[in-house]
Amino acid sequence: MTTFVAHLDADCYYVSAERVRHPDLTDKPVGVLGNNGACVIAKSYEMKAHGVKTGTPIWDAAKLCPHGVYVKRDFYWYEVLSRKMLGIVGTFSPRVEYYSVDEFFFEAIPTSHRTDLPGTATKIRDYIREAAGLPVTIGVARTRTLAKLFSDTGKPFGAVAVLTRDHERELLAKMPVTEISGIGGKRADRLAPYGIRTCLDLADADGRLVNKLLTKTGYEIWLELNGTPVMPIRPERPPHQVLARGGSLMGNVDDPKLLWAWCVRHVERLIEELRYHNVRTTTLAIQLDWKDGTGTGGTTSMPVPTDRFDDLLDAARTSLRRAYIPGATATHMHVMATELRRAKGFQLSLFDAPDPKKEKLAATKHAINEKFGRFKVRSAATLYLPAVYRDPANDFDICDIRGKVCF
Repeated sequence: MTTFVAHLDADCYYVSAERVRHPDLTDKPVGVLGNNGACVIAKSYEMKAHGVKTGTPIWDAAKLCPHGVYVKRDFYWYEVLSRKMLGIVGTFSPRVEYYSVDEFFFEAIPTSHRTDLPGTATKIRDYIREAAGLPVTIGVARTRTLAKLFSDTGKPFGAVAVLTRDHERELLAKMPVTEISGIGGKRADRLAPYGIRTCLDLADADGRLVNKLLTKTGYEIWLELNGTPVMPIRPERPPHQVLARGGSLMGNVDDPKLLWAWCVRHVERLIEELRYHNVRTTTLAIQLDWKDGTGTGGTTSMPVPTDRFDDLLDAARTSLRRAYIPGATATHMHVMATELRRAKGFQLSLFDAPDPKKEKLAATKHAINEKFGRFKVRSAATLYLPAVYRDPANDFDICDIRGKVCF
């Protein structure tokens, strides 16, 4: 029996999320602005019709669409609704992959008759609209690559199930090869001399040629286009190789106390990421960028994988000393955890003794911040950064929106 894959993609997700809590924005041209309100990171179809694109500076967008409504992004809210969607999809399918904040892959299971996948896609789409207030489009096909391609043909608020090879070929013939995720302009240029311009051209090409031109990744895409699933649904993603937190120091910093305060802030943010992804690290690195254009770094290894604040703080102190240049002025800092391991219980080193007091303290800190807001309890070392914590915009990171690259 053929197993089908479904791809769910929320329509204009950031805008749709704003409309859930502000229904008066419905049918209006809406633009969501990035961290500093400088550019549009998402736009409604109504605003898109005025020529506003993702990345358009706000001053240009206001000229193109003077009657538009521009709102500041709220990544926390988008994450909340995304998790709500994930929960809904999980009631319809036993295997769901959280691909990004507004995209999921899942095993398509008919809700009634075993062949009624079109009806199933429509039912899930409509239920998400009713329960979460979000418009989504769902595509169902034999592989991930096909499902993602075909869901794009149904936007907005569509439900597409492509179950036969003839139907697949009909749609693939209409799509340029650049519609495939992973095939950009450079790869398309490699294919063009061989007459491969559409998705159907690629599907019909010789697999050995595709492997030669696009290597293993391209060959896997070719297999998927021909209905052979090689990219599984991953309910739990493989561990990251590196997790990092950092960025601009919001000015020039030459005071070692301020530099340490920034370091502690980034360590606390990094621990959030480690725990979110259920991993621990044995190596902590710090990279500093200096005003004169140079950069320095320091790395510290730990005896066992950890996500504990006290362990990482000790490692950060050593790494910062190794990267620090006395009297120099720093502009950027990044704190990086490498050699990540999936967190499964606690492994103690030969000379470690369990410290239940530290564990309880860390758990209490986490519980308070979960309930009352991020950084409500934080290290006293960060008291040297009152302006950072006073500005609510700094409660969220650019990458707090999981799986998306934002401005």
